[in-house]
Amino acid sequence: MSPKATAFLKPRIEVGNLVPDFTLKSSSGKDVTLSELEGQKVILYFYPKDDTPGCTLEGQEFNKHLKEFAAANTKVFGVSRDSVASHCKFIDKYGYQFELLSDSEEMLCQLFDVIKEKNMYGKTVMGLERSTFVINENGSLIGEFRKIKAEGHAEQMLQFVKSN
Repeated sequence: MSPKATAFLKPRIEVGNLVPDFTLKSSSGKDVTLSELEGQKVILYFYPKDDTPGCTLEGQEFNKHLKEFAAANTKVFGVSRDSVASHCKFIDKYGYQFELLSDSEEMLCQLFDVIKEKNMYGKTVMGLERSTFVINENGSLIGEFRKIKAEGHAEQMLQFVKSN
């Protein structure tokens, strides 16, 4: 491969590797920093857009299992490119009890390589691929789930964190 070609390859976090520290704005109005969550597991579920059918269903299912995630020492965060204001409206509308992170500059989206080519109404666009990543208590990536279906996903993640 030529040096020119390698310049376009994105580094991708592999399962087993430490996740670089990051800070994003949260729907709570505070910043969320990964290193401040040390000692607990973290679920980052990436979803395309606030208040759309699949994203709403996925959020409702994670919300339904929040106490069980807490009992498994796990914090849940939804991540999209929507603004904090949009996240707050989404939370208010559906009563979510967990935080949504705004990645409007796509920093975390790029880190986890979730921006993919999609076909929308016959046009090719770059969109967010529904994906979930699980980080352990020490900051290492222990689970990577891509192209997931919203329905039933939260239950799958609950079983995963309980067994890891």
